[in-house]
Amino acid sequence: MKRFKNTFFGILLFLVAAVLLLYVFDYEYILKGISTTYLSGHTTAYIEDYTEFPNREIEAGEPQEWPLHHGYNSVSATERLQQTNKELGTVAFLIIKNDSIWYENYAEGYDKDSRTNSFSMAKSIVAALLGKAIAEGKISGLDQPVSDFFPQFDSRLTVGDLASMSSGLNWEENYYNPFSMTARAYFGDNIEEQILSLKVVEEPGQEFNYLSGNTELLGMVIAKATGKTLSQYLSESFWKPLGMHKDALWQIDNPENGMEKAYCCIASNARDFAKFGKLYKDFGNWKGQQLLDSSFVATSIHPRFEDYPDYGYGLWLEDYKGKDIFYLRGILGQYVIVIPEDDLIIVRLGKDRGKRPDDQQHSNDFYTYLDEVYNMLGNPL
Repeated sequence: MKRFKNTFFGILLFLVAAVLLLYVFDYEYILKGISTTYLSGHTTAYIEDYTEFPNREIEAGEPQEWPLHHGYNSVSATERLQQTNKELGTVAFLIIKNDSIWYENYAEGYDKDSRTNSFSMAKSIVAALLGKAIAEGKISGLDQPVSDFFPQFDSRLTVGDLASMSSGLNWEENYYNPFSMTARAYFGDNIEEQILSLKVVEEPGQEFNYLSGNTELLGMVIAKATGKTLSQYLSESFWKPLGMHKDALWQIDNPENGMEKAYCCIASNARDFAKFGKLYKDFGNWKGQQLLDSSFVATSIHPRFEDYPDYGYGLWLEDYKGKDIFYLRGILGQYVIVIPEDDLIIVRLGKDRGKRPDDQQHSNDFYTYLDEVYNMLGNPL
């Protein structure tokens, strides 16, 4: 019994010391990470984790419902698609053909109103907000220096460099190291301080390097240029004009005048996310109203760098079997995939994504979804 007590108190002292060290060295956010993930039965961020953080509401206006295609749910998912969706925990899968929902399926208790975390699909939405701010004259263009808004940054760094992932900033993109910048941004409570401590260490605008810090700084520029929170600006610019079905939530770093996690974390549903696909497919026009400048959209869906054809300004790009494709992407397989030539949008939300080979920029499940949707439509790729 005495030995047990000694062991117990030894462990207790170790834990107390560990917690104190985390506070001393400014890593107390790790405790938030542990309570949010491991103590809730997860090993990393998950699609319902927005409930564990403070959020700011993105208000919707008058809903504009998606029409249902005359062939709505008349075709079943292929066996391969069903298997992939089951293995990867797909909770929502939509096929929108000719601006009407052709196929729609939900799983594990989710439905058309269920919110899940967008993760990095939010980066594409922030890029759209940049286009809106440019159209309104709040930002002069893609070439405007970030230093016009935050003078501490290198004057060579532009807002376009942030949107195209070519900033040269010393951000460390690591999702699994609890001491990384990404983990601190996700679980910490002062993201602005973290971003403003960054430095340009390589010449901006020269090559692609995917960094969440780029979009966070871009979000801060947009908020400063417009004088509005990102949630308010998103509501006014797109959520209401697009007739989103439901209010959404955007995670913020702290409940008191917090900053949105611009690089991720908009909680919404599949039908509403899909509307950003349609907006870009139609070059910024929504039912006769030009919400985004068409030239900005055209620039966004074209690679900035010839030697990296997989990314434009806030959007992933792929030429697959002769199809020009652009899409929004989140880390756990959140996708809004757009194939303009076939007037086709595919939305997939879920708990995990397929593997991405080292020599490939797009994960295996992305190609599975494309192949099987075309099989369902009777037009195999």
